[in-house]
This record gives sequence, structure tokens and C-alpha cells, in this order.
Amino acid sequence: MYRRGWLAWAALAVWGTAGCGESEPASLAIIGGMVVDGDGGPPRAATVVISGNAIVTVGEGGRAALDTIDATGLVVAPGFIDVHSHTPPAIAQESRRLNEGVVRQGVTTVFGGPDGAFAPARMRTLAEAYYYQGIGTNVAFYVGHNGIRREVMGDDQRRPPTEGELELMRALVREAMELGAFGLSSGLMYEPGMFSDTEEVIALALEAAAYGGVYDSHVRNPVHDLVESDRELVRIAQIARLPGKIGHLKAVGLHNEGVIEDIVELVEVARAQGTRIVSDQYPYDGAATASLTGIIVAPPGLGGLDAFRGMRRQGRTDEGMAELRAALADPGSRARLKEASENGVDGGFAWLKATGYTSMRITSSADYPELVGAYLSEIAEARGQDPFDAVAELIIGSSRPVSLTLGAIKEHDVRRLMVQPWNMIASDGGYADGSDAPTGHPRSAGTFPRLLGHYVREEGVLTLEEAVRKITSLPADFHGIADRGRLAPGMRADIAIFDPATIIDRSDWDHPQRFAEGVLHVLVNGVAVLRDGEMTGEAPGEVVRLQPAG
Repeated sequence: MYRRGWLAWAALAVWGTAGCGESEPASLAIIGGMVVDGDGGPPRAATVVISGNAIVTVGEGGRAALDTIDATGLVVAPGFIDVHSHTPPAIAQESRRLNEGVVRQGVTTVFGGPDGAFAPARMRTLAEAYYYQGIGTNVAFYVGHNGIRREVMGDDQRRPPTEGELELMRALVREAMELGAFGLSSGLMYEPGMFSDTEEVIALALEAAAYGGVYDSHVRNPVHDLVESDRELVRIAQIARLPGKIGHLKAVGLHNEGVIEDIVELVEVARAQGTRIVSDQYPYDGAATASLTGIIVAPPGLGGLDAFRGMRRQGRTDEGMAELRAALADPGSRARLKEASENGVDGGFAWLKATGYTSMRITSSADYPELVGAYLSEIAEARGQDPFDAVAELIIGSSRPVSLTLGAIKEHDVRRLMVQPWNMIASDGGYADGSDAPTGHPRSAGTFPRLLGHYVREEGVLTLEEAVRKITSLPADFHGIADRGRLAPGMRADIAIFDPATIIDRSDWDHPQRFAEGVLHVLVNGVAVLRDGEMTGEAPGEVVRLQPAG
């Protein structure tokens, strides 16, 4: 299995590299469109000619082509690069391999393994699945600190690694970089990364730096100590001498309103000192979503909650809700649930510990429509209750789910970060199926059309050319992807063609899975995966690998 996986990975490195000769007709000409080439320049009328998997010319006229796309009235742009995606595991399933919700946003390449998720073995397993079944988008990988730590240290995580364990962790980073990972990712807010110290991460970042990789991080304590958490990332990048990216940067919570200004200053100073620090951001005023019951942690010793614990795997059930309501109604059980939910079990992860009542805002509730838009801390204050008691009473009194964002953000802070020239736009999204299912976050299906439709066309926060740069050449250049992210001769033919007058997200807090509108054609490695607004069933995606410097 190992050998087959390695051979599959090696084959992916050259998959689809053949193009047409100069004497042969081009594969495709895209005519009549306004080209936004990814470099930040203004739109211009041009024909894009493709031969095989590469762009041949961008300009007037061009070679004869076997096929033509009429892009009159449309924007022709490089395919978008999502540098923080959770879709790679999902598209390893054959039924989901086309990644339709991502393709319909104009995305052609996704980065998997953010938040420290993937050890090298996971990368190999996914790459092998992609090779044998095909995928609709390209995939690039980060190697993950959390994934490696779990593999090396097993269940014994609440301690530093031994010298021998740290050397094994270093070796796994090297292995992943040899496989083509673009750098090291960490998830220091989550287990087991939260049990590591800065020096441990630096040791691994040094290994990634030796291959020309980057460091990406979900930082350690972004809600309660945002500035210091981002300063830790800067320190790691400076000492390891590699570029650093603050993953899904945002100023979460009422107490962090305006703190984004301090982060902008921190990044600007680091860049002025010679360390390339960037960030990525999703264009929404709320972070991860959950049901109100999802923030309740049941400690292992508290009985009568087996069905409630099973809800984590099965979703909301009548039996689980009945157990939870009974436990919350009992003063002794409520006290134990409060302790575990606010502080974690044995110091472990809990959402209330990580973000807190001042960060959680209700996004949907059929039973309490008057509370939509209110923070849990505001509800508790208005009722004169302890915040956990307010949560308990809402759960006891509701017959239907109460949905919330676990990290609310003020809109003016979203916009202040969005305009920074070093800030990319990324989804932090999972697989979206286009249904009206109420679960998930709207970013999974809507991030890039929301940027181009809402923030560019409707609000004028960014120009079209600057927004496209943030999702094409900026991420390509930061990660060292030389052949994607621009429309230019010799570049891979990853192309998004959209209607600037209609592109928009349709997903929202109540319907987070709905597909976006306005993207008409998407090419991946020169092959149409979306044509005239319809999926073609083609799966030409590749695993994109970091190429050694020099």
C-alpha cells in the first residue's frame, strides 16, 4: 500500500503536463471577454488561447482553436486559489470528487491541511485517492503540526515531546516537504497543538524553511490574546526565516472590536523588518457555526448523557435533547456542565473557553427570533443572569435548534482587514452540496462570489482587479507556485469566467449550503469542469507540489 501510494504521488507530479505543439491547432480560444490577469492591472479586452493544459497567448487575435468560449460581457480571470480549505478529505470520496460547491465559486486550487491537520501519511492517502478516481479541483497541501504530534506522541499529549520524539516530528516534516508540501501549518488553539510551546513549533518550522516552505497558523489564543498570539507567529517566522501566514485572521468578540488596527501595525512592522507576513480572511462577520447545544461539554463522569454525547456524531436527537434538558434543570449537573463547558475537561479544548460569551452571536432561532443578532453576553446581561444559566434556560425552553456563530466580528473590522494589500481571501470552508440543509457555514459555498459580488460590486470596498489579485497571484506568489495565479503565456490554464453584474453568494446563515451564482465557465488544467453554468463531469485536477528552489 505504501509503495502504491508513493507511485501514485509521483505520477501526480507529472499528470497532465503534455501540451500541443506549435504546429497543431490550439485547444480553446476564449474570445470577447475582459481579462483581469491577476497582477492587479485594469481589465482589458483580450483573447486567451489555450493549448493542452497551458495558456499560449493573451492578447489580440491568436492561433486557430478547436473550441471557442464566447466571453462577451464576462470577466476572464485566473482560477481562484483557496489557501485555507477543508474540502480535500471530502473530495477523496468518489461521489464528491468534483468539488462542485468550490468549482461554482471559480476556485481551481484548494490548500488542504490547514490548522495543523495532516501528517504525511494522510497526504499520501488523499493523493492516492485523487489519482485513481480523479478530482475536479487541484489540491495543494500543508503538513500539519497537530497531525504529526498525534502520530508521534499518541494519546500522551499534555507534555513537551522528548528529544527523540521531536526528532521524529522533524523527520516527518522533512518527509512531507519531500512529497511537495508547501509548508508547515499549526492549529495552536486546538488539541494537541495547545499543549506545545513556541520552541517546538520553531524546530519544525526550520525544517519547512530548508525546503523553501511557509508557516501557516491558526494562532494560539485569537480571542482572548489576539495580539500576542499573532506576535508568536511573527516570532516563529522570524527565527525560522520563512514567510508566515496568519490563518483566517479576524477580531472576534465585542472585547476585540478595533484590535485589528494593532494587528495591521504588527504585520507592517514585521514586513518592514524583512519578514514576509501575510494573512488570509473569509469575508463574513462570523466564524465557525454551531447549535447552542454544541457549546455544552459533558464531562466523562457525568451520567445520564450518553444519547447527548452521541449527538456529536449523529446530530440532534429527541433522546439526546431530553437528556441534556434534564441535566441542565438539575442544579448539581448544571454546575458540572458549566465547569466542563467553560474550562474544558482537564484543561482541554472547549468552545466557551476558546471564544466565550462575548464572541457568540445567535444567527437563527425559530423559537427566539427576537434574539437573532444578539451576543450571548448581551442576552445574559439583559436577563440579569449568569451567562451559562442564560444558555441553559434557552436550551431548556427551545423545541428547535438555536444556531450561532462561535466568533462574531464587527463589519468595520472585516473591511479594515480586507483592504490590506498583504491580506488574501480564503474560505476556511468545507464541502457544500447545494441543498437547503441548515448545517455548516455560508463561507463553504459563497466566499469568492461574496467577495466579488457584495464587497466589490455592491459595496465598492475593493476594485475588481485588486480583489482578483488577492485570490490569484498573491496566494500563488506567497506559496511559490510559479505556473498558476496569472493569465499569461506559459501559465497553467486554470481559468474562471464570470459575470461581474450577477456574481453573488446565495448561501446564508439559514441556508449555508446553497451554491453561488454568476460563474459561467471554469477550466482546470485546460479542461472545462464548468461550462455554460453546468458541471461537465470532468475531473482534471492535480496535486500541486512545491518545487525546490533553483
